[in-house]
Amino acid sequence: MYALSPAPTRIPVHVSASDPLSRAGTMSQLRSAADVVLVEQELEGPAGVALVVADEVDCDTTRIVRAFRRRGVDRIALLVTRLDDKGLLSAIEAGVVGVIRRSEATPGNLLAAIRSVAAGDGLLPPDLLARLLQQVGELQRQVLGPRGLTFSGLTERELSVLRLLADGLDTAEVGKQLFYSERTVKNIVHDVTSRLELRNRTHAVAYALRQGLI
Repeated sequence: MYALSPAPTRIPVHVSASDPLSRAGTMSQLRSAADVVLVEQELEGPAGVALVVADEVDCDTTRIVRAFRRRGVDRIALLVTRLDDKGLLSAIEAGVVGVIRRSEATPGNLLAAIRSVAAGDGLLPPDLLARLLQQVGELQRQVLGPRGLTFSGLTERELSVLRLLADGLDTAEVGKQLFYSERTVKNIVHDVTSRLELRNRTHAVAYALRQGLI
């Protein structure tokens, strides 16, 4: 007797739009997909993928994204008509992990985007990705860099100390290498462990290695 194959997992999809016509039109494109189940009430039902349909990213759009996140939906895609650099950053800050333009949203592209976001992958059109990377670079150069900070939340000085500790040096040897007093090195390690809620310097080094910081 042959065992039955398990039914494919269906992706719950919440569709939110600024007007009922856009929501109905978007949902009609998704109804025929065998691996999608539409959640009729926007903020009810099981967590899955939220698809937010908007003309642009404004306060209402980010409010909807944050409302989904508060109820545990953290895989959020944005189907948008217009998106400038400020809107892109606002969407990502609010919690959007995938973006597709309405002008490119064929039923196939829309389903591919939903499946990608459901799988935990980010999704950005190539030109938006390039713009985002450019903005990230400018943020590092113009804002974080002059303050001695990095995106990891650690300063270059802190990273230098952790790198030498990872090489097996003790605090006195680290101080000699960097021309700091041993007390300064210990204070740096204490600041890192306190801020990141780590147990000790070994934990701090392990954290930095695991995060790819050193």
